[in-house]
Amino acid sequence: MRVLLIYPLFPKSFWSFEKTLELVGRKAMLPPLGLATVAAILPQTWEFRLRDRNVGQISEADWDWAELVLLSGMIVQKDDLLVQVQEAKRRGKKVAVGGPYATALSHEIEAVGADYLVLDEGEITLPLFVEAVERGEESGKFRATEKPSVTLTPIPRFDLLDFDAYSEMAIQFSRGCPFQCEFCDIIVLYGRKPRTKEPEQLIAELDRLYELGWRRGIFMVDDNFIGNKRNVKRLLRELGPWMEERGYPFSFATEASVDLANDQELMDLMTAAGFGAVFLGIETPDENSLEVTKKFQNTRDPLSESVNKIISSGLRVMAGFIIGFDGEKSGAGQRIVDFVEKTTIPTAIYSMLQALPDTALWHRLEREGRLLSAVGNINQTTLMNFVPTRPLEEIAREYVNGFMELYDPIQFLNRTYRHYRILGTAPCHAERRRKMKGKPKAKKPVDLRSLNALLILCWRQGVVRKTRFLFWVYLVQMFIHNRGGVASYLGVCAQIEHFLEYREEVKRNIESQLDQFLAEESRLRAEQQAAAASQSPATVGS
Repeated sequence: MRVLLIYPLFPKSFWSFEKTLELVGRKAMLPPLGLATVAAILPQTWEFRLRDRNVGQISEADWDWAELVLLSGMIVQKDDLLVQVQEAKRRGKKVAVGGPYATALSHEIEAVGADYLVLDEGEITLPLFVEAVERGEESGKFRATEKPSVTLTPIPRFDLLDFDAYSEMAIQFSRGCPFQCEFCDIIVLYGRKPRTKEPEQLIAELDRLYELGWRRGIFMVDDNFIGNKRNVKRLLRELGPWMEERGYPFSFATEASVDLANDQELMDLMTAAGFGAVFLGIETPDENSLEVTKKFQNTRDPLSESVNKIISSGLRVMAGFIIGFDGEKSGAGQRIVDFVEKTTIPTAIYSMLQALPDTALWHRLEREGRLLSAVGNINQTTLMNFVPTRPLEEIAREYVNGFMELYDPIQFLNRTYRHYRILGTAPCHAERRRKMKGKPKAKKPVDLRSLNALLILCWRQGVVRKTRFLFWVYLVQMFIHNRGGVASYLGVCAQIEHFLEYREEVKRNIESQLDQFLAEESRLRAEQQAAAASQSPATVGS
């Protein structure tokens, strides 16, 4: 069986980093790990071609070669996924679709003619699909009634990926999250009991990447890497020596809950194993909003103190923030901006709240009659899909103003510099130098694209823009106080190349949608007033 695996386009978003990737000659941030894993689960007697639409086009030769087309994607990728299903059907191909979007909204996939729906987690449903295909069944829907053990998940087919196209590699240690955040669809898709791989299993994946020549960053795509702290520590105790023995060929980043700050041993193990960054779901500094959305884990300790503990331990913090929670008071947008500035977080993903399908928030709003759309996404250029408890116009204005302020070039550079000065004081750096003294470091190929990116960055931020003075002052200070962090610091500085353009897109799209919303609201109000006037008693003498 010849299988064409297709990964749909992402729309331009906070995480797409087009301009930043352009600097370093890469085409996408992360590869489609899910499809690489699917290819490993399917029979290895089958032939595979993986085509990531974010990296390149699908050729007619690819379409002609394929006997079966298999797609997977997230809700944010739905538009292109549906188009590719139709393209495959137009060419007379059998089509199978799986992944988070198909699992959440399977009726939309069925409506465009997909033959097979391979839903939930593939360790269970892919074998059912294979059996059906081998029996000659022309269609089917395959669902799981339980969550699979990921200890049986094979090493992904990393060999199907174009390494040169991606800025970072992706691997996964666990699925699921123990918390109950009302707006989150992770616990719907993967459950609240974190399931982890065995340490030797994940290290075998790293061995394979090392064997294939990967020598750059790796993002651990777990939605909460520390959901099962016991098993994470087991992994890190084996991963640390593995990394040290090979001279630290990779650097790791991941996502975690804020309670990471309460476990110094865990943070120390992470930095010893090569973790340099972590994404935190902070959402808002407003404690009442956190309680409303059931994100209780963020209310147990002062948030700013928790963030500072994590940074001071040597982990660069990226964080997510949301505006529009029920009961939120005016000024929430500015309070988020102030919190980001106070905690020096350079990369702050900022969104208006969206109700995603099948989440607790979705079902509550549906009961309350407040859902405005059957569609939910996490794109920063979209208005809320439900009626909030304070005026939508107020939320949208605060959101746009906050986005523009967060990614002002000088404010971003200031935060980044202050963040890296704190990172430079972390004890883990001295400990790493002590361990590696006299030992060979991993050899990484010379990358002329990085040199070109540096020259462009220095020209734009050090000569052309209003940052021209601060850029050089801060760079000199970095060489004095945190020389080992200079490369990473410049990499984060480069993110503004994306945000400068993207913040304008956010402003343009939100303001346009808001104008349409207000015009429609005004029209309905006028109609209601006219109808009321026509039904009122005639005045005397009229």
